[in-house]
Amino acid sequence: MSLVTALTYALPHRALSSMARALAYSHTPWVKQWLIDTVTRKFGVNLAEAAEPDPTAYPTFNAFFTRALKPGARVADPDPRALLMPADGRISQCGPIQDGRIFQAKGQSFTAAELLGDADAAMPFNNGVFATVYLSPKDYHRVHMPWAGRLRETVHVPGRLFSVGPAAVRNVPGLFARNERLVCHFDTDFGPMALVMVGALLVSGVETVWGGVEIPHYGDTVTTKDYRGANITLERFAEMARFNYGSTVIVLLPPGVAALAGQLGAETPVRLGERLATLEG
Repeated sequence: MSLVTALTYALPHRALSSMARALAYSHTPWVKQWLIDTVTRKFGVNLAEAAEPDPTAYPTFNAFFTRALKPGARVADPDPRALLMPADGRISQCGPIQDGRIFQAKGQSFTAAELLGDADAAMPFNNGVFATVYLSPKDYHRVHMPWAGRLRETVHVPGRLFSVGPAAVRNVPGLFARNERLVCHFDTDFGPMALVMVGALLVSGVETVWGGVEIPHYGDTVTTKDYRGANITLERFAEMARFNYGSTVIVLLPPGVAALAGQLGAETPVRLGERLATLEG
């Protein structure tokens, strides 16, 4: 285990993330511009594809980080049977949910029940498939729908805020099932679909298009919101949430529904709208 990863066990995760959030929302000109310029330079952010390409036009670092793209910068796979990649980034892992377990890295896995915070909610996904997409600081940070769905409920699962970088994924057992996260359950024409927005160290802000800011506010108990009567339906490729800094989104699909795209594997770079999977039957 690296020294940095080892130190994260002892760090005050929420306090650090709260301080980072204060900086990210600062309107102080030199603070926000230093942050924007540093991230743009260090990570090679492509502002040419942003709806606002001028880095000085953003009022805060968070506004820059959650920037919209120009129309047409990302397009949905034209095959009507294609489930779409929900975000820019790279595949951390993807594959079958075997015996209820989701593969994290060599020697590391966790259960779907642990990830979703509910054993009953995990049952429909047993022997299904999953895809874990890691968003780096350079990526577009809005998450879109792989398939059309009606929102059934969200579950805010409290937890730690470990880094979700490659070193932590390799070394922190059950990482994604330990970090604070927002589980979004949708009903689709093929059955249930779950998208899990996983927070991380300095990366703990999650917003949804239907509820606004969901994380923080940090909590110590699981909080479920029932949306069955709200008639919130999002179309395939529509925006559903965003991260206030980079993190990870995990897609869960039930068995017998779709086959993951053949070219996908660990470390595969991906873009929003590309083919994640193809409906079977």
